[in-house]
Amino acid sequence: MQIDNINNLLVLANLAQYMDLRSLIAECTEYDFKVMLEEKKPKSWLKSVSAFANGLGGSLFFGIDNDGIVKGLDDVQHVCEIISSRIRDYMDPLPEVEMIPHDIDGLHILQLKVNAGHYTPYYYIGDGQRIAFVRVGDESMPATAEQMVRLVLKGSNKTFDSLVTDYKAEDNTFVILANTFKKRTTQEWNKKFLVSFGLVTNSGVLTNAGALFADDCPLWQSRLYCTRWDGKDKSDAINDAEFTGNILLLLREAMNFVKSNTRRGWEKLPNGRKNKPEYAERAVLEAMVNHFIHRDYTVMGSEVHLDIYDDRLTITSPGGMYNGMLIQDLDIADVSSERRNPILANVMAQLDYMEKRGSGLTRICNETKALEGYKDELKPMFKSTPTQFQTIIFASYDTSNVGDHDGDMSETKLTERQQKILDLIKESPTITGKQMSETLSVSQRTIERDLSALQKIGILKHEGKDNDGIWIIVK
Repeated sequence: MQIDNINNLLVLANLAQYMDLRSLIAECTEYDFKVMLEEKKPKSWLKSVSAFANGLGGSLFFGIDNDGIVKGLDDVQHVCEIISSRIRDYMDPLPEVEMIPHDIDGLHILQLKVNAGHYTPYYYIGDGQRIAFVRVGDESMPATAEQMVRLVLKGSNKTFDSLVTDYKAEDNTFVILANTFKKRTTQEWNKKFLVSFGLVTNSGVLTNAGALFADDCPLWQSRLYCTRWDGKDKSDAINDAEFTGNILLLLREAMNFVKSNTRRGWEKLPNGRKNKPEYAERAVLEAMVNHFIHRDYTVMGSEVHLDIYDDRLTITSPGGMYNGMLIQDLDIADVSSERRNPILANVMAQLDYMEKRGSGLTRICNETKALEGYKDELKPMFKSTPTQFQTIIFASYDTSNVGDHDGDMSETKLTERQQKILDLIKESPTITGKQMSETLSVSQRTIERDLSALQKIGILKHEGKDNDGIWIIVK
């Protein structure tokens, strides 16, 4: 009986210790445990100090092992003195830190709290090395070349889109930007806007933002890959396209690709029919704008990917959340409007493509929710990692029965391209598959797939032999 009581007391003591520790780490953005201070191997723990200062901050807890078991320190004062000495000797610039002693169940531990730095990158200097570390998951890793660029920009209080290029304004045109401005704002374009928007410097040189809005955008990482997949995963591609250049051109091509490669249904009305889109156009537009504006342009050889499946579309871009947090861990209604590329965001706001208050994710959800056929399980999803951001928008109704036809034409679901094929046949009944392919800028195989689908559901029928025959729209 006495043994049982002792065991119970030990369990309660460990639980109390755990609860105290949990309350401490709950206040940390990142944390590491060290059972002791390795005086002769400062890199083993200073790499975490570097990573925390280069990121969102964090804490090192000395006197706790890797399993989170409190072991305690014999001399906290000595540990504090060594930490201060090693940081002065091996860190550049000096990070802002606090050393906070704690007692957990009679055992002494030390919390080394490292604040997020303003003068990144923070380097560890020792053993003939000069290394900046960053957090990757729960580890501190040497920063890559691309991560170093971002740290240098952050430390100099600059953003990629504000950097000055070698391109002269007089060698570039902005017709697409000017026409878009007039169309969306109903105001006249003025060349002075190029300077006031931050696209051109007073000395007549383009910033990176200016290069992205120039008609012949010279930044080759400004690219878009679009793919319409056959089914609900990446198996066979029905259609694909690649675009490079001006950010407004990419946005237009993205929307055109979505319209041409998504299904739509309709219901009969007394005087015509009512279209029932698979996706809310404004939701898709908001998502595309979000990815073009907030993507990380410092990642060379990268692009925005638009993938359309039978039941959803996904948009993926390089660069996670600008503040380093994970979007899936946040309430999107409370996401701050921190922007990786503030000049791009401002120009898009001037063009009425986005709002400055950072409500884009909420609008994507609200616009999707307003569609007929919406269900709670179809709510858009947002995912991020330290290196990418993804938006997933689900189709507003079940498309698994596409291609089936029970005689009720009001339930038929067509892609935008299939509707264009019907329009071409109406205009020219003798048009060939090759001519349709050339007109719609898609492969003949894609046209043949669509013709076969339209025939299967009873909208088209074919008369004649192979290529010599004609397609007839069934009334």
